[in-house]
Amino acid sequence: MKINVWSYKEEYKSIKKQILKEVDKVFSSGQLILGKNVKFLEHNFSNYLKLKYGIGVNSGTDAIQIALMSAKIGKDDEVITTSNTAVPTVSAIVSCGAKPVFVDINKDDYLIDVDKIKEVINKKTKAIIPVNLYGQCADYDKILPIAKKNKLIVIEDCAQSTGSFYNNKPSGSFGHLSAFSFYPTKNLGAYGDGGFIGTSIKNYAKRAFQLRNYGMKQTYYSEEHGINSRLDEVQAAIINIKLKKLKVWISQRRNIAATYNKLLKDTSLILPQENKKNFHSYYVYVVRHPRRKYIINKLKKNNIFCNISYPFPIHLMKGYSFLKYKKGNFPITEKLSKQIFSLPMYPQLKNSMVLKIVKFLKKII
Repeated sequence: MKINVWSYKEEYKSIKKQILKEVDKVFSSGQLILGKNVKFLEHNFSNYLKLKYGIGVNSGTDAIQIALMSAKIGKDDEVITTSNTAVPTVSAIVSCGAKPVFVDINKDDYLIDVDKIKEVINKKTKAIIPVNLYGQCADYDKILPIAKKNKLIVIEDCAQSTGSFYNNKPSGSFGHLSAFSFYPTKNLGAYGDGGFIGTSIKNYAKRAFQLRNYGMKQTYYSEEHGINSRLDEVQAAIINIKLKKLKVWISQRRNIAATYNKLLKDTSLILPQENKKNFHSYYVYVVRHPRRKYIINKLKKNNIFCNISYPFPIHLMKGYSFLKYKKGNFPITEKLSKQIFSLPMYPQLKNSMVLKIVKFLKKII
């Protein structure tokens, strides 16, 4: 029996009839882009987030870029974030003309080290993008006062935190803007690509709606330079179905995490930490071990597949060498990149599979 780190197939079986019905409606409607399904999603998901506005876009990457552009962040501006994230967080900053400025992470929860933020703020700093990583939120009780004092925009990167809560408020409801990904692996994933921008600030929402469609207010006339980032009706229809199931699926993820926590607590694995203010959605179940390669290879031989998020710190990647960072600049990020990996995690993962994973782990560590 092969156990993947993630799979959508069991999920699809359970909602196949609903999905095919809605997809057929889309294909029969005569409108494939930015139609009623997108509007319905923008209304429902922004309500879920307790925000006034929602803008459906083509991807999570575009969501960050357009959020930045909506706040008029661009050339010569600096944006603070972390190197322990997916490349899209950083590529979006660069694509809008701004410069990413990194700070290190906490060793226990892998989130941005808030105490390091003040050290890199200068006159060029315009925004902070805290990454709500692996399923829980950064420390907004500390981040928001720093941003307010220094007049900085906060854009939450919520690609991995849909369904998470911080101080009993949903992830994505703390920043001036928030950016979500509907990539298939996500807690709220499409069967293609998609993204979402949330905000309660009218001017940002107005610009985001415009920027996703070439900066146009009316057809064929651009008010300002924008991009092509339109969420299609099929993916919106699928997300509308899955949004209703999100709460149950997050509960299943948390149950799986609880089983891992209970059965692996006495091993040499360093298990994920759920911070007191957080309700962790366990997008991934990230563990640490100095013998990562050995463990992953042993599990693979037993048809158990893991993933590494992330093996390469962005500040050391060739594609971002122009930022002039060097090895040793962010020691915690660099150290943990050699130790962290994710065990299988998705709502339909059977308990028998979890027990098998635990059994083999206990044999090799």
